[in-house]
Amino acid sequence: MTLYKIVRCYKDRGCGPKTRRGFVGLTLEEAQAHCSHPETSSSTCIMPANTAHTAKWGAWFDGYEEVK
Repeated sequence: MTLYKIVRCYKDRGCGPKTRRGFVGLTLEEAQAHCSHPETSSSTCIMPANTAHTAKWGAWFDGYEEVK
């Protein structure tokens, strides 16, 4: 079975090599469900912690990639 991890990507810095803590070893369905949540993108988030993250670091989104 192929497993996936969540990575945070930034408009001006790209996707870093760092994986989001606790988001490794996911199925494709789990990774897609995570990434489709409104709080996983600066353009749709409304939680104060996420909007503060956007103010500090700029536009971002969570994506997923295969664990190698």
